[in-house]
Amino acid sequence: MRWTPLEHLLLPSADADGVPVADDPSLTRAGFAHASLLAAGALQARSPRRLALWFDDAAALATALFACWRAGVIAVLPGDAQTQTCATLDADVDAWLTDTDLPLPAARQWRLSDLQDQEAMAPAALDPVLTLVLCTSGSSGTPKHLVKQWRQLAAEVAALQQQWPGPDVPVLGSVSAQHMYGLPFRVLWPLCAGRRVDRRQRHYPEELQQASLRYPSFTWIASPALLRRLGQRLDWAQLRGRLVRIHSSGGALPPDVSDAIERDLGLRPTEIYGSSETGAVAWRTGSADWQALPGATVGLNPEGALRVQSPWVNPADEQTSDGAQLTPGGFQLLGRLDRIVKIEEKRISLPMLEQSLMRHAYVDDARLGRPAGAARLTGLAALSATGLHALRNRGRKAVVDALRAHLAAGFESLAIPRAWRFYPHLPSNAQGKLTQADFDTAAGARPVDPVAVELPGQPAGERRFALDIPYDLAHFSGHFPSVPVVPGVVQIGWAISLAQRGLHPGLRFGGMEALKFQKLLRPGDRAVMALRWDETKQKLYFTCTVDDAPCASGRILQADSDAGT
Repeated sequence: MRWTPLEHLLLPSADADGVPVADDPSLTRAGFAHASLLAAGALQARSPRRLALWFDDAAALATALFACWRAGVIAVLPGDAQTQTCATLDADVDAWLTDTDLPLPAARQWRLSDLQDQEAMAPAALDPVLTLVLCTSGSSGTPKHLVKQWRQLAAEVAALQQQWPGPDVPVLGSVSAQHMYGLPFRVLWPLCAGRRVDRRQRHYPEELQQASLRYPSFTWIASPALLRRLGQRLDWAQLRGRLVRIHSSGGALPPDVSDAIERDLGLRPTEIYGSSETGAVAWRTGSADWQALPGATVGLNPEGALRVQSPWVNPADEQTSDGAQLTPGGFQLLGRLDRIVKIEEKRISLPMLEQSLMRHAYVDDARLGRPAGAARLTGLAALSATGLHALRNRGRKAVVDALRAHLAAGFESLAIPRAWRFYPHLPSNAQGKLTQADFDTAAGARPVDPVAVELPGQPAGERRFALDIPYDLAHFSGHFPSVPVVPGVVQIGWAISLAQRGLHPGLRFGGMEALKFQKLLRPGDRAVMALRWDETKQKLYFTCTVDDAPCASGRILQADSDAGT
């Protein structure tokens, strides 16, 4: 095993200089060090004090980070690249170093390719007391800026290596490298250990599998949100024996998901407990007690909240809001103490409600909260296969009634959500978190359109779209209470709307021909909408299919057209 302390990664090493850092394009340790030192020379000449860094490419992010460290520049890592985030942070930095187009003036955005016009700085051991800034995901409000010394990150990745010294395999992940979980696990630890870094964040199970199978064996850095979606979407036979470890962090992994992964792959995910403030604190597999990482110690404050001490935790961040119970084997978590809300003077624990809800056969995952301005709770539920079957065959009201009755057996009526929204999986950001703003959006109006993705490779005059039919489509109300279906008129409207995206922007409804509805379109269906515009006849031909079986078809006439049949 080749281990290099974090602060020595820009020093020449006869043993490690040829070690691969990343593929596509290929990058070795020597190439990484040279690129970082070259960029550092340009930064030193430009003399910025603080730079915001946003990279889709994890290896390029590492290059930029080490360039900033060598040049004495404070790197600030935002949690996302949304317009509001960029606008807010822009006033606090001298410029942005990025590999993508951000919603900022072009002059404010620097590229690594721009930082090659000066002599490279000399290799050196890096100063461990210099700092960088990580921004939280803002899951509980406004993102916080956390100042970390590089020595703290070095101590954390050394602890990870001490706990899991092998294997020496490429590391791929579904989490953002900008985050306090993804940065050490996907980037810094692999760099020190001489393991390949996968450049891209792999958002979907199929994408993660495809990228991984380039290698004989590999490790995954994932979130519970992705692991819940593995289902039958992977080739378990190809992965078994080659996927040697899965790390999961960002929330609790349901026991049945962990059980299913062990059954299909022969290994259990290793869950990581921690936060942006504390970094990694502890680990467990399955339902075992949490065990502190080497160098970390835990205790309880008088209110029963977990207190954490380690070389990588700032003293101000030692006290968490997580209720816990110490055990002979480590500790158990009891839920967030700060997720208690008052409704009509009654204290209600949201984690207890969520845990109860997830014990119902209809629910895989749940998040409860009070949207801005609301007096009562809203429940977001990711339905299980059983829950989706009930929704499709008994209707929304039956599912809501069942969930309410389940909660009523253990909680008073004030605690039972008044509004419900159903999903295949809960929405989350790049860090696998559900922010308050995203919760408010998810708890808002029910959708009226499917999730539509244009399929590539279509000839001129034609378009095809993959449609995911939302579980909670507003049009299901009244069509019909016990068997929700997409009304035919709505499908026609979707065909017109999709055609207006670029196939024929000027399309206006002028009548129908040969309209057929052959199969019901229902919650959770994955459909394909095929469109063809006939310029001569001034007609839009459309078909909607599910698993190649026709659901609807017809011809939509352009308004004011004299074209015949």
